[in-house]
Amino acid sequence: MVAEPDLAWQVEEACLNAWPSPRQILLDGYLLRAAGGVSKRQNSVNPMRGSGPPEPAITAARAVYARLGQRPIFRIPAIASQMEPLLGRDDYTVVDETCTLYRPIDDLTAAPDPSVQISTAPDAPWLALRDAINRADAAAAQVFRDTVAALMLPRAFATAHIEGGIGAIAFGVLDRELLVIESVATPGPLRGRGHARRAVGALLRWSRTQGARAACLQVVAANTPARALYRGLGFERELYRYHYRVGPEPSDG
Repeated sequence: MVAEPDLAWQVEEACLNAWPSPRQILLDGYLLRAAGGVSKRQNSVNPMRGSGPPEPAITAARAVYARLGQRPIFRIPAIASQMEPLLGRDDYTVVDETCTLYRPIDDLTAAPDPSVQISTAPDAPWLALRDAINRADAAAAQVFRDTVAALMLPRAFATAHIEGGIGAIAFGVLDRELLVIESVATPGPLRGRGHARRAVGALLRWSRTQGARAACLQVVAANTPARALYRGLGFERELYRYHYRVGPEPSDG
């Protein structure tokens, strides 16, 4: 059983809002996303608060993904796991167990870090670094740009500068009084030097100036370095986990 389900759902909805899919539909109380690219969050079926029996949505989703030529992916959060027993009986692989972390930020000061640039939109170097770190091809790069364009909430993009370049990037989206941290990335040779900490810390301080009272993020459970980074930034409370059930690739025939 998930503690504080109302808080968990507030965070769940904020995380969906912070990573929108430019292409999505509702199916019997479940949100089907099909943005293209490689993001499972943007190409999966998600239960919504109060979602009912999953059978009709699963059946409809399989048909939609087949028409789109995409493999069916279902996201299973612990706060709404009703799809799991049905998909567990089929040939759906479990991947990417992910932790949802949360921390209050009332104790933070708003003093800015002069080495971190905060802007309302990603500039060309920010986007180029993200593309490179994620090894994004042209299609995946465009999906991310479409995602940014689809954001409706206040947002900030952080660039942690170092001599001669960029040490880390991240962005945050403010959903009422809750900041969602997304896309934290550091070039491989520069990891472990505190650059991502500076980028995320600047976003936390920015959000305080905008009225945020807490922050959240989602990180793959097996990503030990990232979890250590976030623990050091005060994200010590885990609200719930989720994983994906991934179906087979569509056949050409």
